[in-house]
Amino acid sequence: MIDYSYTVLIPLIPMVMFVITGLFGMKWKPVVSGILGTAGLAVSFVLAYVTAWFYFFAEPAEVYQTIIPFNSLWLSFTDTLQIHMGVLLDPISVLLLVVVTTISFMVHIYSFGYMKGEKGFQRFYAFLSLFTFSMLGLVLATNIFQMYIFWELVGASSFLLIGFYYSKPSAVAAAKKAFIVTRFADLGFLIGILLLSYFTRTFDFDVITNPNSNAFTGIEGLTFMGLSVLSWAMVLIFMGAAGKSAMFPLHIWLPDAMEGPTPVSALIHAATMVVAGVYLVARMFPVYYFRTPEVLLFIGYVGGFTSLFAAVIAMTQFDIKRVLAYSTLSQIGYMMVGLGVSHYHGAEGLGYMGGLFHLFTHAMFKALLFLGAGSIIHAVHSNMMQDMGGLRKYMPVTHITFLVAALAISGIPPFAGFFSKDEIIAAAFEHNKLLFWTEFITAGLTSFYIFRLYFNIFWAKDPVYEKKPHESPMNMLVPLIFLALASAFAGFVPMHDLVTADKKPMEVHSEILIPLFSVLVGVTGIVVAWILYKKENNIPDKIASSFGAFYTWAYHKFYIDEIYLFVTKKIIFNGIARPVAWFDRHIVDGFMVGVGHTTLRIAKLIKGMQSGELQQYAFVYVAGAIAFVLTLLYYFG
Repeated sequence: MIDYSYTVLIPLIPMVMFVITGLFGMKWKPVVSGILGTAGLAVSFVLAYVTAWFYFFAEPAEVYQTIIPFNSLWLSFTDTLQIHMGVLLDPISVLLLVVVTTISFMVHIYSFGYMKGEKGFQRFYAFLSLFTFSMLGLVLATNIFQMYIFWELVGASSFLLIGFYYSKPSAVAAAKKAFIVTRFADLGFLIGILLLSYFTRTFDFDVITNPNSNAFTGIEGLTFMGLSVLSWAMVLIFMGAAGKSAMFPLHIWLPDAMEGPTPVSALIHAATMVVAGVYLVARMFPVYYFRTPEVLLFIGYVGGFTSLFAAVIAMTQFDIKRVLAYSTLSQIGYMMVGLGVSHYHGAEGLGYMGGLFHLFTHAMFKALLFLGAGSIIHAVHSNMMQDMGGLRKYMPVTHITFLVAALAISGIPPFAGFFSKDEIIAAAFEHNKLLFWTEFITAGLTSFYIFRLYFNIFWAKDPVYEKKPHESPMNMLVPLIFLALASAFAGFVPMHDLVTADKKPMEVHSEILIPLFSVLVGVTGIVVAWILYKKENNIPDKIASSFGAFYTWAYHKFYIDEIYLFVTKKIIFNGIARPVAWFDRHIVDGFMVGVGHTTLRIAKLIKGMQSGELQQYAFVYVAGAIAFVLTLLYYFG
């Protein structure tokens, strides 16, 4: 039996790097903080891959075991309700270890070039280490409350990274928006955890996710407003997942989060933080499937709507990072659909496996797209497509790697996205035809908007560049090349043997027509984008005008942000908060101030009675005595 006790070092090393660079970074040259942070992450990266090799390949087994190499008691409420801090290794946690350390390591290397000369370079690397530590702690959590603690720490560190340019008002606003929206969602997550733990008397995943567990005896049969209490708890837990993974209608923070540095977009909002919600649903999948299947179906529909909704918006955007942001929303929706339509045993768990497989492949090609976008922005000093064109001549490596990522997300074989998206679509075809058609259409829209982006950047007519663009430095190109290789070949990882709903290897059977039509719709999207955008023409403008108001709505993101602003400012702030504040200030405070003023007036009126003069006291005493006697005589005489 392999000793996995070393795995506790994987999250601890980034934490140590955060403390060191955070406390002492300003005393060194900026590059020292970058070297320390990157070196620490390199060790975690190697340990994660060693762990994956040992777990999946060194000891092949028909059933992958759940291993807890470290688990320390932190808080004890009762004999059974306790919170531990530990490390849990199973197929999905090991998979996420690889994803998080790979993307974070590539971002650390890339940032040497992209962030060179930036004020706060040391602070940036400290925040990167903090985020990586938080995400790894979340992934390795042995219980749902440990996950929640790191979940909140991920939110705090993302707030710091999004608002890195703190002198830029839009970045500050985006950081606050992300923090508030995700905190609102996390309140639901916390209430769901408390409900679940109150009845099950445990936080441990080992007990909660065991299909044969009797921990749910106390909650079965309890209902509230037409749903079981357990269903409400799982809906609230999904609320936390929807906030972190930016599912509709809690998606509004993600596009604005592009105000952070582009490496932050690649790390947090493309490959790691936003998949935390998918990971949470996958971790709790046995509970959803066996005990609240109606909530699992709801998750599938939310994912399906989000994927289509975001893809439509992505087709109308001109800021390249916002196109990729809405693309992320759409792809996360794909993963949720995979989980939502999945069953549990053997090949029936294809959706579960496909969702997690897509999480893995998407991490590679979406991080590549964002880092490629950063390379482009670094060269032309603009985010807008109108300021780009013909860059294939100036940036050949960025061009090829970006093309690989575009083919991967479009689901073109043999690139990675083909294998994972095909399995989600196949699972949807088997279990939910509505979601199948939704994702099938979304697949075509995806290839269209990503190649619209590609052709506008690399093939459109050159604008008048103030300064001739040039290829990025080698420390930015190495991560692009590595991720391009991963995007090209990650689809060949035997994920169906590594990650399944019941942790058993399985044979994948899918209709041959499904991948054929899936590829056909992807190619169709590419061809349409080639016709419209490879060379300058007025066809796109004519098509946009033909859609009229719908195009305007899509361009303005269906005014969801404006609706939220109206509800918060006009209704909550002006309609509720302002009258409540007036009542508090004028009625409640006014009453208390009035009591105080009345007391003072009375005190002034009677203060003469305590003058300290003996004669006055004697007079009052005698007068009182006489009045008392006269009163008695009046009543009894």
